[in-house]
Amino acid sequence: MKENVLDVLMYLFENYMDDELETKPDPESITTELREAGFAAIEIDKAFIWLEGLSNLQQSDKFQSTHSKKSVRVFSEEEKQKLDNDCRGFILFLDNIGAFDLNVREMVIDRVMALESPEIDLEQLKWVMLLVLFNQPGQEANYTWIEDVIFEEAACNIH
Repeated sequence: MKENVLDVLMYLFENYMDDELETKPDPESITTELREAGFAAIEIDKAFIWLEGLSNLQQSDKFQSTHSKKSVRVFSEEEKQKLDNDCRGFILFLDNIGAFDLNVREMVIDRVMALESPEIDLEQLKWVMLLVLFNQPGQEANYTWIEDVIFEEAACNIH
């Protein structure tokens, strides 16, 4: 049985988050499919709560900033415990090259911290970034870039 909320989110992303879907399935049919795929009901519920939290962030002004200047991001102790040096470095790298704005950066960190895993590795962080960027207006190019990074690495690992 698959046990991780991020696994559920990745499954949903790979199977449902596609603009080309003609009809949007209802939550009950998605839940049934997830259970048939081996996910526990509790993890499915947590994944839907996580997605609802992302939706709420996108609709709120919690991370909406009118500042166009770059800011220095100092990670809290809790964030440092969950995000190792590679993860924090990748976030700062993307921030420095302008791959996303500070609002997206903070949404990514918020959604990572919402996962119950005590630690998040770089691959998991990239998936969270994809999930956040996918529904973020104006972030299509950054989404495509992160998607290419993830799938190129996956292809290299297979060979």
